[in-house]
Formats: sequence, C-alpha cells, structure tokens
Amino acid sequence: MWYVGLDVHFRQSTYCVLDEHGRKVKTETVKGPWDKVLLALARIKEPWAVCFEASTGYGVLWRRLQAMARRVVVAHPGHLRLIFRSKRKNDRIDAERLAKVLYLDEVPAVHVPGAEVLAWRGLIAHRNRLVKERTALKNGLRALLRGQGIVAPRSLWSRKGIAWLRALELPTLLDALRRDQLLERILTVHGQIHRVEQELNRIGEKHPGVTLLRTIPGVGMRTAEAVVAYVDDVKRFANLRKVGSYFGLVPQQDSSSTVNHLGHITKQGPGLVRRLLTEAAWQGIRRSPRIRSYFERIGQGNRERRKIALVATAHYLVRVMVAMLRSGECWRPEEAEATQGAKAEPASTPAA
Repeated sequence: MWYVGLDVHFRQSTYCVLDEHGRKVKTETVKGPWDKVLLALARIKEPWAVCFEASTGYGVLWRRLQAMARRVVVAHPGHLRLIFRSKRKNDRIDAERLAKVLYLDEVPAVHVPGAEVLAWRGLIAHRNRLVKERTALKNGLRALLRGQGIVAPRSLWSRKGIAWLRALELPTLLDALRRDQLLERILTVHGQIHRVEQELNRIGEKHPGVTLLRTIPGVGMRTAEAVVAYVDDVKRFANLRKVGSYFGLVPQQDSSSTVNHLGHITKQGPGLVRRLLTEAAWQGIRRSPRIRSYFERIGQGNRERRKIALVATAHYLVRVMVAMLRSGECWRPEEAEATQGAKAEPASTPAA
C-alpha cells in the first residue's frame, strides 16, 4: 500500500506519495481543476490510500476518490494545525505531512455525510445567510427613518406597516430612492426565505429525527433540523460527551499537575447550530421546569454566571437530543433526568 497526501485547491493541487516503508516516492504540483489531479493520481500503479483536508466541496472530492483509492480519509484542518506547529508552510510541505499522518494512521478524521445530507446542510446555511441579509436591510431602512427623525410604527414589517412605508413622504428624492430600493430588496429576500423554509419544512416533516426533537420544550423546526443534519449518524459519537466537543460547547482546558484551568468554550464545529441551541436553551428555560432547574443549578443564583449557565444548558440540551435520537423516545422529564447523568457539573462548565 502506498500513501498519498493531497493538498487540494481549486486552481492547483499538490500531492506527495510515500511507499509502504514511509519513504517519499514522488511530490508533484498539478495546475488546473480537480479533474487533472485525479487523472495524475490514477497513474499510480500500486494500491494506494489518500488523505486530504476538509474544505469546500470535500464531500464531492471524497466520493470521486472513493472510486479510485483503497482508502480515503478526510482530515480535520484545525486538529492538523495542532499536530504540526511549524513556521514553514507551503503546499508541498502540507502534502507530505498529510501523507505521513496517513502512513502512521494518526489522521484526525472527520465524518463525511452523504450528498443529500450535505445538500440539506447547505440549504440550512443558505437560509441563515438570507436571514442575516434581511436583518441588515431592515436595519438600514430603520436607520434611514431615524436619520430623518421619523418614528416608525411597531408593526413596521406587517402589511399595514409596509403600506405606510410606501406612502411615506421623505424630504428628498434621494432618500425616497433609498427607501424604495431597501424595501424592494427586503421583500425579495423575504420571499426567498419563505421559499427555502417551505422546502426545509417539507424535509423536516418527513424526517423522524426532526419530529422527535421537536417534542422538547423550546425546540422548533429550525433547531431540530440543524441538529439532525449536522449530527447525521449518532453512532459516530462514542459517548454523549463527544457531542458537546463536536459543537464547540466544551471549555478550553489548560491542565498541568494539580492546576486545571478551564477557559472559554472552544467554538469549534458549526457555529450556526451552536447559536440555535443557545436560543432553544432560552426557550426551554422559560417552558420546561426540568431545563429551568438545570439552568438555575449551574447559575447558582449569581447574575454573573448567567452566560455560563446558558452555555451549559445548551450543552446539556444537545446531549439530551442525541440520547433521544439514539433511543427513539420522545421527551419526558424522566428521560431528561436520566440523560443528565452524562453530567456537566458546575466545576467543568465553560466560561462565557
């Protein structure tokens, strides 16, 4: 078996080949799209395994390499940087390092979901970007009104409020032009969001995992679908503690001898899901005595610990979700209490 490290980019890629004894056989940079580097790899006569970093389009490249190589491993870029801390970095060095960790079987591998799940994740992220764009446009329109000293009605984005905006007389034609274009773009983006949400709802309503998670107080369609899409296969987590690490909800740790310092959360993994989990935790605190009790236990009645308690509650909530996906059981206070045995004690809670 030969071992190939592939440092892949859209315009050029570099690969390094090691033989069965770990000796370098070849390093080559191929200019052009992925098709050209795949054609070069196809010329390798020995059976070979390949490793490359996860980046844009890694799912497509993984599937194409699967048809060629004996083994394909996708490495976590952040974890690789921790393994190889060096001031020397270029494509050839990176390709050789990937080949070496593959040869040593020490690749910090990532889970590669199927094409449908990747597309689902992409649509969830696309909706998030559209919502941010709509928020920015609305803020721009409100800023225009404030600049003219105009007090907007509370229901500004209702039909009545939009009609009021259209009929509003502004001091200059330039201000009116800004108002018209901002309003037009808001309505356009709003329609796009509605169309995306219709498709997401269609997917979520047919998915048993999404339906299951929505039985948790405070967890709506958007949070449930995001957790299910990014978890994908619950069996890939050895235990519930791994889930919090995947979503970046565990604290950074600096431990030596008797000193154990816990810092801010790592914030690794999908930030979109982390934000949705935090919002769901707030809703759960309001609606569920069980979740509120957990939040208050971590908070210890101290207002300065509210952010710590909220993050810990989001961490607890996602562990409960994965436990439910494993068991297939709906939310019950008894189940939540049992899942809490996977513990996030106050001493190990992340700093806000």
